[in-house]
Amino acid sequence: MEKIKVEYLYDNSVAGIILDDGKGNVLDGIMMNELITLLSSFKDQKDLKLITFEGAGGNFSYGASVAEHTKDKAAEMLTTFHKIFYTIIDLNIPTLAKISGQCLGGGLELAIVCNFIFAEKTAKIGQPEIMLGVFAPPASIILPLKIGNAKADELLLTGRIIPAEDGKQAGLINEIFENKEEMESAIDAWMKKHILGKSASSLRFAVKAARASFNHFLHLYIPLFTDMYIKELMETNDANEGINSFIEKRKPVWKNC
Repeated sequence: MEKIKVEYLYDNSVAGIILDDGKGNVLDGIMMNELITLLSSFKDQKDLKLITFEGAGGNFSYGASVAEHTKDKAAEMLTTFHKIFYTIIDLNIPTLAKISGQCLGGGLELAIVCNFIFAEKTAKIGQPEIMLGVFAPPASIILPLKIGNAKADELLLTGRIIPAEDGKQAGLINEIFENKEEMESAIDAWMKKHILGKSASSLRFAVKAARASFNHFLHLYIPLFTDMYIKELMETNDANEGINSFIEKRKPVWKNC
């Protein structure tokens, strides 16, 4: 694969997915489709007990490709991106995100759909879509479910990027570590203690049951928010201005319509 790598550990009990585009691990169409193909292949791997996600280099992911957010490309981009979430939901395999550096936009959405999030203290997380005049459909569903409306509103409506410690205090991040080496060592110990000794098939039933309401809301609202984004938001001046101004590296000029 061109933009992702996978490592199998513990007799194929753990699949470690590494986002790797050589830069900020941007979730463009190529990377998204590679993720869908790889994740879909896990369905028949009966021994798989955990899927982990991390970014190569110093960052998890800068997010989805802004160039693919333009009006003529938004529908295809969202359809592909959201298929990643449906695929993860349908697998019912426990998931874990390892966050270093920047974890923004679509990158954070991929992390927060996971059952567990571990981070090193360099991590910075946020949903800055509103700064571009758009919004984040999956995060708009997931964040209120995970951390409540008040804390979710702060991220979704301000676009503020917060340090890992704030994410932990909000209940979004499970644990924070001093550096990547400590994080990897702790996750390895955590997997051995809490995951590897369990039945892979039983874990899938447990995930399906534990996430029944979570998955229901994602299946219900992602299609509605996708339609809102494509048919309403992208018909406004400001959504297009926000995306184009970012691509053109200039300050947006809002018309509030």
